[in-house]
Amino acid sequence: MEFHEKIQELRKSRGLTQEELARALFVSRTAVSKWESGRGYPSIESLKDIANYFSVTVDELISGEKILSIAQRENKSRFRKLCASLFGITDLFSLMLIIFPLYPNAVDGYVYSVNLFAYAQTTTFNRVICWVLFDGMVALGIAEIILAKWAAQKSRWVVMCISLAVNIFTVIFLALAREAYAVTVAFALLMVKAILIFKSEKNSA
Repeated sequence: MEFHEKIQELRKSRGLTQEELARALFVSRTAVSKWESGRGYPSIESLKDIANYFSVTVDELISGEKILSIAQRENKSRFRKLCASLFGITDLFSLMLIIFPLYPNAVDGYVYSVNLFAYAQTTTFNRVICWVLFDGMVALGIAEIILAKWAAQKSRWVVMCISLAVNIFTVIFLALAREAYAVTVAFALLMVKAILIFKSEKNSA
């Protein structure tokens, strides 16, 4: 007997509706419906809850091979979420481009390094573009951290691609503006993101 048949039989033996079972297991009715139709499997934690609720063992509910498959799937999902969170944290490090003294400021023949707030010896256009790009990456970082926990993989991937594109444009812009220190930091952040995407995709394969 397959898992979806077993859980349906156990539910009916207790005289429960799908909604009542869902409430007892603290899951949605849609999840229970999905399990019973054979369109999906519960998480390892949900399997334990089901086994405890019906006073059976996990092995009686599902085969060891399928449990291993579910565990591998969950591990991959957790790793992708971790990479997404680290990706967002990397974007938050874009604050360095604002608060660190990375920009040259010539005074009386001497060149001092100042942060973006004090950087005046450039065009207004360049300053505006810098603020838009750096603030944009920080905002994307916050969004990525939130989405890493709550959103589906597809949504996280879209935001990460936008962040990557903004970071690439930032590197190009700073290079053209000849901001040597700032472009080094931006390029380092870009490399970290590229590594995280590579690791996430490699784990998913």
